[in-house]
Amino acid sequence: MRPWFDRTVAENEEPIGEAWLTGPECVAETGPHRGMTLAALAQQFPAEMLGTFATNLAQAGAHDYPLLLKLIFPQDKLSVQVHPDDELARQQGHPRGKTECWYVLEATPGATIGLGLRKGVTHDAVRAAIADNTLEKLVNPLRVSAGDMIFVEPGTVHAIGPGVVLLETQQQSDLTYRLYDYGRPRELHVVQAVAATRLETEAGKVSPVQKESHGGMRARLIDHHYFAVDRYDLGGGEAVDMEPSDVPRTLVGLTGSAAVKALGRGKPAIDLVRAHAVVLPPSSAGYKLLAREDSVVVCATPGEE
Repeated sequence: MRPWFDRTVAENEEPIGEAWLTGPECVAETGPHRGMTLAALAQQFPAEMLGTFATNLAQAGAHDYPLLLKLIFPQDKLSVQVHPDDELARQQGHPRGKTECWYVLEATPGATIGLGLRKGVTHDAVRAAIADNTLEKLVNPLRVSAGDMIFVEPGTVHAIGPGVVLLETQQQSDLTYRLYDYGRPRELHVVQAVAATRLETEAGKVSPVQKESHGGMRARLIDHHYFAVDRYDLGGGEAVDMEPSDVPRTLVGLTGSAAVKALGRGKPAIDLVRAHAVVLPPSSAGYKLLAREDSVVVCATPGEE
């Protein structure tokens, strides 16, 4: 997990492949509600925490923070898997599906991920490849580098391998169907997975778009129906205003030393600890990012539910 987290896994512990930053059980580390989970905060203060999402989420049967951010750092191949879309997830009794994206933080030279099925592959071919342990050969390899943004549409068969560290932004869902797991003794979900699999999807690399902010620029890494992800590159001593918003946002500091301050509230600035999430409630006044040294900060904003 180093250098992102200073934690050592004991010999008798299961390996840790990912860290959830805004999961339902993630706990507030600071502030008047320190110790409460994010799910509890969203349920107790829906309007203050979620803004315009509060009504939409209640109607969907969900009372949680709309986006799940996590860091993924595999040292082995993860399973070949697929996620359902909203329609299929709701048919199966879940509030939502799982659309996601990966921002590549680290990549060894030549690192690849598996993304989508090769052209001409059929559902019958997928079933046959699962049976004879050759499914990996049907998945497209995609070479990645640090700074790449990858969109993963629901229904896209994918496989993350070693040599990368990813910051994932996704719908708040843990619906994952495994097609193949290299012979490891974990449950497969072949029927559900094949039903969710799309033979062709829009998954792939997304080019950033430069956008103007109050006092500076930001790179819009992805702009999708369910989320937008921006990257702020700040020089030491620089500050940039984040515009008012009626939805919550999540900041994650990646490099340097930066802080965020709520405008118009008289509150002290909050430090952005590397690889930790700072959840910003909706605000009519907005926020200000302040960099003590050269810093990179990512901001994830939910779209429509």
